[in-house]
Amino acid sequence: MALPPAISDDSPFPGEPRTATPDAAESQDPRVRRTRQILQQALAELLQSREFDTLSVQEITDAAGVNRATFYAHYPDKFALLECMIAGRFHALLEGRGVAFDGSCNMALLGIVLGVCDFLTQSLRQGAGSKCPKANQLPPHMESAIISVVRGMLLDGIRKHPPEGGYSPELIASAASWAIYGAAREWLQTPDHPPSEEAAPAIQRLVAPIMHLGG
Repeated sequence: MALPPAISDDSPFPGEPRTATPDAAESQDPRVRRTRQILQQALAELLQSREFDTLSVQEITDAAGVNRATFYAHYPDKFALLECMIAGRFHALLEGRGVAFDGSCNMALLGIVLGVCDFLTQSLRQGAGSKCPKANQLPPHMESAIISVVRGMLLDGIRKHPPEGGYSPELIASAASWAIYGAAREWLQTPDHPPSEEAAPAIQRLVAPIMHLGG
């Protein structure tokens, strides 16, 4: 099976999500889920001792015990794999708290903000032994993946309840996701910062106007 020539391990992280979205029938296939879990687990383990930018698809597939053709049947590149790994963890965190955003609920937005704060804290704790650039800051590829995942969640909700004002759902979701992540990162990097439960409401109040949600 020939590999797509346009795919490169060195391609930059995209501005738009590149995650492959299988149809409902395929996503229920246990073999598909298992293969993706294996690839995501292999990436997670490699990131404990390697920097993402230095990893190749070949090294990921070798660690996962699958071939490159199988990898490209599930993901267009390693950035999409990373985003799926981040998305799985973040969605699991929110689902565990019963958070679902439909574009109209301020409490759900608060849940997402709190989730980002806690996810950042957990990610830094889990990566304490890995090669992070400096304390209290994730590598750029992780930051980009988290922002992309949050943007996707917000966009899905906004499209269900499009706000008035003439702004596109894509623009609103992009602005809000960057604002949430930037504020959460600033909170985390502040010495002696308050607990996430105290910081999240303040961030939510800042972001709500972007989302055209009431205070």
